[in-house]
Amino acid sequence: MTPLRQRMIEDMRVRNLSPNTQQLYIDRVAKFARYFGKSPELLGPEDVRTYQVHLIHQKRASSSMLQQTVCALRFLYRNTLGKEWALPCIPTPRREKKLPVVLSQEEVSRFLDNLPNLKHRALIMTAYATGMRVSEVVSLRAADIESDRMMIRVEQGKGRKDRYVMLSPNLLELLRAYWKITRPTDWLFPGQRPGTHLTTKRVLQVCIKAGAAAGLTKRVTVRALRHSFATHLLDAGANIRVIQILLGHRSLRTTARYTHVSRETICSISSPLDQLSKAVADIQKLKTTDPVRS
Repeated sequence: MTPLRQRMIEDMRVRNLSPNTQQLYIDRVAKFARYFGKSPELLGPEDVRTYQVHLIHQKRASSSMLQQTVCALRFLYRNTLGKEWALPCIPTPRREKKLPVVLSQEEVSRFLDNLPNLKHRALIMTAYATGMRVSEVVSLRAADIESDRMMIRVEQGKGRKDRYVMLSPNLLELLRAYWKITRPTDWLFPGQRPGTHLTTKRVLQVCIKAGAAAGLTKRVTVRALRHSFATHLLDAGANIRVIQILLGHRSLRTTARYTHVSRETICSISSPLDQLSKAVADIQKLKTTDPVRS
């Protein structure tokens, strides 16, 4: 390990960045250095700009990868190397605003029916029933299930924040059946190697396989189930502030995007077309017209 990498890791630990964020930043900086074949200490703002252009035009990088790279390089140059030009000379790309993938309740049922493995079924049903992130679900311990209070403790979720989510009676019944059969001692959903939990990559593989088996055209991930959880709650009349707390969102604006995909929100008002009496009459006339004779 180079002294610069060690110093950056120490700086991230001092600022209490999550292990996932630390690894992500290190990976992004390593790719930047490999592109030029030099230490980042020997590179400057023009090199950063050249690399960003390379990611956009040659690599066709996604907006999330561009954002991650900017955050990693800003941290390196501003916090570890103390360069004043880090913020003004490393521009942040505009985020793409895409609607979340949401499954209907019927699609969720079909998806869950195609999870024959008990551990996988328990994990993914926990994700949908609580709206937890995949990293939060795989990190659950048996002690986090507080059945007496009908709550699940999410310890150190995104942003290093603890929170509680609801424990569905049906989910509790499933988890008890799962526990009696598997008897997990540490992690609720252990991995193949002793002392480890299931990886997020493995969960993604399970989701994709089950989604294909269910014949779903949508890409099913735990994130999609999280989006579906929030949207279904909104459709059922849940308070958006409560949904924000359950999801662990810092800003209500983040939660508000689910109003853009909520069927109840979108269909709660009539289209202006329905207010035009002549147009409605014309439509009714078309329904009664014989298409063969016309």
